[in-house]
Amino acid sequence: MNALAETDRPYTVAEPIGPLVRRVLARNPSPFTYTGTQTYIVGAAGEGAGEVAVIDPGPDEAEHIDALMAAIGNDKVVAICCTHTHRDHSPAAAPLAALTGAPIVGCAPLVLSDDGPRADASFDAGYAPDRVLADGEAVSGKGWTLRAVATPGHTSNHLCFALERDGEETGALFTGDHVMGWSTSVVSPPDGDMTAYMESLARLYAREQDTVYYPAHGPEVTRPRQLVRGMIGHRRQRERQILRQIESGVTTIAAMVPLMYKGVDERLWPAAGRSVLAHLLDLEKRGITMRQEDEWTLIATN
Repeated sequence: MNALAETDRPYTVAEPIGPLVRRVLARNPSPFTYTGTQTYIVGAAGEGAGEVAVIDPGPDEAEHIDALMAAIGNDKVVAICCTHTHRDHSPAAAPLAALTGAPIVGCAPLVLSDDGPRADASFDAGYAPDRVLADGEAVSGKGWTLRAVATPGHTSNHLCFALERDGEETGALFTGDHVMGWSTSVVSPPDGDMTAYMESLARLYAREQDTVYYPAHGPEVTRPRQLVRGMIGHRRQRERQILRQIESGVTTIAAMVPLMYKGVDERLWPAAGRSVLAHLLDLEKRGITMRQEDEWTLIATN
């Protein structure tokens, strides 16, 4: 967690952080959300003449919704965009739509009985988009366009949004939970998929036009390709750790996690176990591991 006291965090304040971009922080800090969910307002701040989009409206909390409405002011909300439907991201979409008349646009709905460890990350069963964006589709307002970039892995419905101005790339990418500067993303089966996550990381690494990432949690990322390259390397290192654990006779996730995550807050170990499971399932797909009940063994080494 951030060393700043809660009173020092800019809750309820709309912070200008880049061309066409303001950020409002929700008061839902946790070991999984860092200082809280960051909602982004895209579009020039006007006096009733502007058109804006709201990205990841966040939790359905009155204080946060009031802060968003104050930041929007007299501007017109033309889209409420959600990167995915974990309940620290999308539940405020419905009340915000009711207040502004704006359509909910973005990721597809997804309702699962999540058996993962994150109480704050269960899926938002009430999410009902007016329009689902496929990869490459866009939503526009006066002076800006947000183009969807499909990035499944953290969840199967995860999207990022690339910001364009007058048809030209601005270099800004809103990355939701797919890439964050403060932590790696939890990949929790059955919906979280390590194979898809690694493919999505590779896709972002290939996007040389992106110069800054605006994640839903934590600070903006100003060297995005360097970070993504490091994240890919980190996941490959975790995979090698898992294979070494199995080779040494440590064959259950419960036994692997304390050895692999020494020094990590134990409250995060259940989530770490989900990512280990995601790696093992990916290895299983590739014909490297196999499972018998809770025990994992090697078929082959790569």
